[in-house]
Amino acid sequence: MMNSKYYTEVGNYYDNDASDFDSRYWSNPVLQQIRQAFREEVKRFDSTAILEIGCGTGLDLVHFSNIFPEKQIFGIDISGEMVRISESRIEKNKSTNIIVRKGSVENLEALFPNQQFDLIYVFFGALNTVENLNEVSQILKKLLNPNGVMVLTFVNKWYLAGMFIEFIRFRFARAFGRIKPVWGGYSPTKFLPSHCYSPAQIKRTFHEFSVVQKKGFSIVHPAWYYTGINSNLGKLRKYLWKIDLLLNKTFLWRFGEYTLFVFKK
Repeated sequence: MMNSKYYTEVGNYYDNDASDFDSRYWSNPVLQQIRQAFREEVKRFDSTAILEIGCGTGLDLVHFSNIFPEKQIFGIDISGEMVRISESRIEKNKSTNIIVRKGSVENLEALFPNQQFDLIYVFFGALNTVENLNEVSQILKKLLNPNGVMVLTFVNKWYLAGMFIEFIRFRFARAFGRIKPVWGGYSPTKFLPSHCYSPAQIKRTFHEFSVVQKKGFSIVHPAWYYTGINSNLGKLRKYLWKIDLLLNKTFLWRFGEYTLFVFKK
């Protein structure tokens, strides 16, 4: 699967994106806050073997390696350049419990032979760029240990606040782009063919797992890529984040920019 035309296209996109990936992250406090919230979900569960799908530049691999030096941590990414930066970060951090490989989910058994995982996590929607999510769900089921847990985040098809913001800016193509069968990604200049999933689609796809937790992020709080809006909001961002936490206790959780699911085998 790794050599498919689609995965080559996705890999090339992220190869070009890799050089300024970290600088964008460290300059964006909203992005950092969301990532930390994702990390806290992972920390809730005991595990000895952890897999990250879509590890990017290795920020989270190294983060969890420092916190859990006794655990085995594995990572994959479709981008060779992202993997190269990850390997450099791992070496610089002197982490000895991380293995990272270039590949797709479909390659996992070949990349890590005879390896099972207690915990699998995906941050920032890496599964939005797989060829067949139903097939991927079966692969993950096979690789997850009994009672294993997955913390999966997805770019949401029904991000209503984002649709509204783009609509009132008269950017109609961007406002409704995510509800089309193929979404073009976040960049206004580079097209990344991907798929946004509704919470209902995700639950149907992973119906063989139990849902332990479900959350929405950036429901009323502007998404991380609205840097201008977030800068102008100042301290108000803190209260919008708290409103999001309250809305997660209602049906409105399903309208955030990201949806997070915790599944148990």
